[in-house]
Amino acid sequence: MKNYSNLSTMNFEISRKQKLFLKKVDNICKIIRPLEEESYLNERFNWSTISEFNKVGMLGCPISRKYGGLGYDIPTYLLAIERLGEEGNSLRTFFSAHISIGELILQTWGNPEQKRKYLPYTTTGKNIMAFALTEPNAGSDPSSIATNFEDKGDHFVINGKKHWIGNGGIANLLTTYAKEVGSTVSSRRNISAFIIETDSRGLHIKEMKNKIGMLTVNNAEISFHNCVVPKKNLLGQKGHGLTIAYSALIDGRLSVAAGAIGVMKDCLSESSSYAQSRIQHGSLLAKKQLIQHHIARMVLNIESSRWLVHRAAFIRQKLQNYVEGLKRNNEWQLNMTRNNKKYSALRADADNLSAIVKHVASNAAFDSSNRAVQIFGSTAYKKTNRVARHFLDSRAITIYEGTNEILELKIASHVLGEQFRAY
Repeated sequence: MKNYSNLSTMNFEISRKQKLFLKKVDNICKIIRPLEEESYLNERFNWSTISEFNKVGMLGCPISRKYGGLGYDIPTYLLAIERLGEEGNSLRTFFSAHISIGELILQTWGNPEQKRKYLPYTTTGKNIMAFALTEPNAGSDPSSIATNFEDKGDHFVINGKKHWIGNGGIANLLTTYAKEVGSTVSSRRNISAFIIETDSRGLHIKEMKNKIGMLTVNNAEISFHNCVVPKKNLLGQKGHGLTIAYSALIDGRLSVAAGAIGVMKDCLSESSSYAQSRIQHGSLLAKKQLIQHHIARMVLNIESSRWLVHRAAFIRQKLQNYVEGLKRNNEWQLNMTRNNKKYSALRADADNLSAIVKHVASNAAFDSSNRAVQIFGSTAYKKTNRVARHFLDSRAITIYEGTNEILELKIASHVLGEQFRAY
């Protein structure tokens, strides 16, 4: 029988240090709100995001102090992401691309020279990061990417195309993933990861327009035409690209889920205020049972998602603590992925929970924003309304970082075993 005595040590209180940091983030969110709303209507990136949030160190929140970050743990970072989510998935996506699937990957998988060279500039906002994995014909199945690389002795040459890359048009630095030309190993083990500066020769960037939501996110199509990448910019070990990409998606999904809680909180706040002031058929909307049903569902969505995020963040932090322990003992490279059972088990748990919480929270956010639009009625059928923007943006988060249909298969295979993998 399992011993659950350690549950007595569980503490859901936020520390004074966390409260002080989250208050700083909250203050910047209040400053940024009108600027973000204006940028959304104009369908452009809000450049004040970088300068304003850099004032409180948010651009390097979970990154080590030795590289200019704040050194906060994963749970604290996700609490900040939750607050950012109240301002919309568009704003939150900027931070997810820069930190969750950008800096955290570089901090975990980069060698000392790479981290010293790049992280101090990303944590201060001088360089912005992007994660270039998705391709026109490779979304939910990264192993099928067509982008390729050739080893030319003292450098690599990359050819291919990526699209829907968040921060793609504003990034100075990105990680990308490519298959080795002529490799005889299996497709899942011939993919490598690379650090690429966006002014590299042979790299071309085109912003993607005509989106139905996420209108302050700078999405781009990135093309590599004989793009030259120095050997020193190989990220991790050759052939371990998918391992790195999948670890990025763990953090990406957690940030989507945390931001979704903020979306739901804002939808609840906006809807509650409106329902208590709007009179229809002789009484306030807030007194009508059908409206109360929508309000109650939003609360249920928030609470059921919030505790899942906290649990997933706890497991993800355990994984990080273990990796940091390996690094202190100079064992990380030797036991990096497949040969360490404890690492594999912790990572599998973090991976599974990130899939569960992203699925639950993204669906809940879309449901909550849909209910909020219904409460507002025709008033919400325009982008100047906050809940309308949440509705448009929340549709996207059920698709990216793994479609929710694929995540269901992933969750099932975690229980049934890889031999029953349906994707």
